[in-house]
Amino acid sequence: MTSPFVAGPSVRIPGSPNGPLAGLTFAAKDLFDVAGHRTGGGNPDWARQNPAPTRHAWAVQRLLDAGATLIGKTITDEVSLGILGENPFDGTPLNPMAPDRVPGGSSSGSASAVAQRLCDTALGTDTGGSVRVPASFCGLYGIRRRRRAPTSPVGSRATRRPSRVSRK
Repeated sequence: MTSPFVAGPSVRIPGSPNGPLAGLTFAAKDLFDVAGHRTGGGNPDWARQNPAPTRHAWAVQRLLDAGATLIGKTITDEVSLGILGENPFDGTPLNPMAPDRVPGGSSSGSASAVAQRLCDTALGTDTGGSVRVPASFCGLYGIRRRRRAPTSPVGSRATRRPSRVSRK
């Protein structure tokens, strides 16, 4: 078992000092762009072959604007295709509720970071349980935003919203 955070340069971006979330911390699954830090989606080749983004993902920016501090990018199953939380490149994040068991996936690092109390909340993505499964494995609440009818083409970034993991 390993750290919930993606290896490499540390990521710490302070939020707005006067926002309603000032003083709180969050982590973001390695599918969310963070300006100046490569997004790998659990695959080192993807991270190496694509440039670091020049701006934050919408959800990351919203939390920063509200005052929360980003403390790192978290491990995900490779390309978010997994339910166990194991990544052959980055390792398997610790499940602090059951250290001898997997943390669940694919937002495994996000759930692990919150369950270890390394941050107050974390961003993940959830289509088929990728937030809810690791949250349940790690003794947390996993919230998946309910989808509305799309107002733009299916798959458009305009209709996507993140899910999150929080302590019970």
